[in-house]
This record gives sequence, C-alpha cells and structure tokens, in this order.
Amino acid sequence: MNYHEEPIAQLDNHGKKKMNYGWILVAIMLFGAVVNYLDRVNLSIAGTTIVGEFQIDPIQMGLLFSAMLLPYSLSNLPAGWLVDKYGAKKLFTIATIFWSLATLASGIAETYSQIYMSRVLLGIAEAPFFICGAKVTQQWFDDRNRGLATSVINMGPPVANAIAPPLLTVVLLAFGWRPMFIGLGLIGFMVTVLWLVFYRDKSNDKGFVEIHAETETDKSGGKPTPKISWAVLLKHPSAWAMMLGNFGLIYVLWVYLTWLPTYLNTARGFGLLKTGWLAAIPFVAGMIGVPLGGYLSDILIKKGYAPIRARKTVLVSAVLAAAIVVAPVAYVDDRFVSVALLTAGFLFSSMPNGVVWTLATDVAPAKLVGSLGALQNFAGYLGGTLAPILTGIIISKTGSFNMVFVVASLMLIMSAIIYGVFLKKKIDIE
Repeated sequence: MNYHEEPIAQLDNHGKKKMNYGWILVAIMLFGAVVNYLDRVNLSIAGTTIVGEFQIDPIQMGLLFSAMLLPYSLSNLPAGWLVDKYGAKKLFTIATIFWSLATLASGIAETYSQIYMSRVLLGIAEAPFFICGAKVTQQWFDDRNRGLATSVINMGPPVANAIAPPLLTVVLLAFGWRPMFIGLGLIGFMVTVLWLVFYRDKSNDKGFVEIHAETETDKSGGKPTPKISWAVLLKHPSAWAMMLGNFGLIYVLWVYLTWLPTYLNTARGFGLLKTGWLAAIPFVAGMIGVPLGGYLSDILIKKGYAPIRARKTVLVSAVLAAAIVVAPVAYVDDRFVSVALLTAGFLFSSMPNGVVWTLATDVAPAKLVGSLGALQNFAGYLGGTLAPILTGIIISKTGSFNMVFVVASLMLIMSAIIYGVFLKKKIDIE
C-alpha cells in the first residue's frame, strides 16, 4: 500500500499551501447531515401533539415512528448502485430535494395515512446521503486523512440529536408542529442550493497533482476494466463482516434514539423538562466520539498501521468499552450514575460511526465504494428497525429496562467480535 498520497493542504501554482477543497464539501455535508437527522427526529418532538390532533393510539404512533426505518434500509441497496453509477452530485441533489418535499408533506398532512406515507418517502429519499459522503471522502482524501473527514460528516446525527429537544421544542411551542416541519423542509432546500453551487469533482481540481494515482486502466495493463455488479461483493467475507457488524452498532444507536427519554422519565423518575435536557447529554458526548474515532484511526495509519487494521483497532476497542459501561445501566441505584454510564456508552459506541463508512473506502474497489457502504448501511438499519420493536417487547414481557441494556451490550460484543475476527482484507475483484 502506498501512503504517499495527498495531504490535507495542497500546493497552488505559486508553491503556497491551499486547503483541500474536499473540506468545503465535508462542511456542506455536515450541515446536510444535521438537517437530515432533524427531519428524522422531529416526529418524536411533536409526537404527543400529533397523537392528540389525529386521535391515534400508541400502536399507530409506534408504527409511525418506525415508518421510515425499513424503507430507508431497503433503499440503501439501489442507492449504493446509483451513487456508483451516476455519481455523488446527482444523487445528493435528488435526495435532498425529495427528503425536503417529504418533510414539507408531513407538515401539511391532513390524515394519518398521509403523514405515514410522507415518512416512508423520507426514508427512501434519505438513503443515498451517507453513501454520497463516503464517495466524496474517497475521492478527495487519502488514507491518512479520510477517517477524520468521514467522521466529521457523521457528526451530524449526534449534533442533531443534541440540539433537537431544546431547539425544536421551542419552535413547536412558539409556532406549532406544522410550521416546525415546513421550516425544516425549507432548510433542506438550502442544503440543495449549497451543494449545487459548491460541488466540484476531484478530476476538475486543476491545481492538484496526484502523485500516486493509478487509473483502473493502468492497473489492468492497458485493458479496460470489466463492468462489475455490487452483488459480487456478497461473495466476500469482508462484506458480510461489515454488514453483520454494523447490524449490532445501529441496533444500539436506535435504542438510544427511540427509548432513552422514556427510560429516563418512567424508569428513573425524571420530570419531562429535565428528561429533555438529560436526554441530550449522551448525544453531546457523541459529538466528541464520532470525530475522535476517525482521528485516532488516521493517527494509527500515520504511525504505519495498514488502513483496515487501524480502523478495526479503534472500532473494536471502542465497541467493547461501550459494551462494558452499557450492561450495568439499569442495575445501578443512583439515577445520575445511570445517566453517566449511558453518556459514556454513547461516547464509545459513536466512535465507530465515521470509521465504518471509512472502512467502505478502504475495503471496496474504488468503483464499488458506494455499493459496499450501501450494503453495510442496509444491514445496519435492519438492526435499527428491530431495536425499538424488540425493546418494546422486552419491556412489555419483563416490566423493566434491565434486559434492554443487557441485550444492547451483547449486540455490541457481537459486533466487536465480527469486525475483529472476520474483517481481514481488502476486496479484490479481478
């Protein structure tokens, strides 16, 4: 592996350093990721208001909460293929337009079925987002800097989840839930405009001199590279390791996203106002954890680790640490110690968020980065779809949250073992 690739800063025509243009795209995608996740969690903020207006029961509301998850998971498969075929610019543009329209549609919905279908459309439209992010960082950043860049994009979810309770609650109380949805939809169009104005493909960056690059034709000795389908990835153990490992990681993420406020309110006895603020603390910790994971994996590569080994070292260590602190959450007597453990658990479990997307760029052939990322995210969100359902069943059957956190810990251990043992090498497709 050749590590003499482009630095964060490049040289212009006068020999002076200039910033890698890719960071501008990363900044836009971070903003997009925040909006993307605010559009996902806005329903939980407005949940009680919507229940009253549409006169729906808890089962219907639970279905509404999960309406976007399975469509999101399934849509990752065609989204990955489309990103690889048509590029990040087109797919990101289409995605932001349609997820903004879906959010607007929720704000003007007059029936339960209308708002349900708008959430389904939201799930489909948001599927290409992080795949596009992996594609952009694969194009603009080398192995030594790609982990941090990808992790910055993946800071969006914890940022959104940290600011959503106070920010969206204020908007909800001041204007109502419909203007809140409509406002977020309009902000989504701002993301589209920024992307269209500033997007630039790496091949058009005339000031950049690529030292190491080999084209697909170069690698094949002058012969054209054969067309390959993303389905061939399923023949390789590395692809399955990334898929099954991510299943457990996203499962735990969605336990936090869907049940944390209820746990703090009903099991720990915090009032609604205090619950809103306390529920934001783990996500603030996640804002630190996501870029930290990417940064540490980049540091290991600079110290001489091979990329896959560097990512795995950080990922497995963080996931095992998360498993250790999450397991006893429900068994400690002090409720503030419980919050501290939840916060530490989310800090550690968020460290792999950017790393797993960077792994897609390290493991897959360049033309299949989007496809491998899509397969990984597809399997992950099957875990995300299962998480709120299985958690509800556990609470219903046992009358407590105790086993919820034990199962979450076991999921993390499973992910650590799968990534650590079965993800061994880059996928080479002849």
